[in-house]
Amino acid sequence: MPPSSAELWQFLLWGYLLTIALETPVLLLGLSRRHSWQRRLFAGFWLTACTYPIVVVLMPLTIWPLWGYTTYVVIAEIFAPLAECVLFILAFPPEQDAPRDGDSSNRSRSTWQDCAAIVVANLVSFLVGAYLLEQVR
Repeated sequence: MPPSSAELWQFLLWGYLLTIALETPVLLLGLSRRHSWQRRLFAGFWLTACTYPIVVVLMPLTIWPLWGYTTYVVIAEIFAPLAECVLFILAFPPEQDAPRDGDSSNRSRSTWQDCAAIVVANLVSFLVGAYLLEQVR
């Protein structure tokens, strides 16, 4: 049975804080060197702030009741890293910090590294969150 909207809203702040505590270190270490430490830290807070309310409040209320918990989790865990990669690339395009020599291979490599770091960060928070949820049950 899906949680109520009140339960989801009550969980939102604590879940967000736990998520950024887990994902930010991964982003600090994993995002490419073209990003300053300040930008990496900002990304840890900002990317989750953009996707977390959708994953934690909207999707459980819309997807879970119709198609079940497993479908909700699959959609949410695909949506979050995909949306965060798109947001990150749009906010910090590779061309923005690239040298003028036109070396597109370095830009492509840093973009893939950034997206991989975002996916790993989301995977870490999902796995730890799933473990903690099992401990509470």
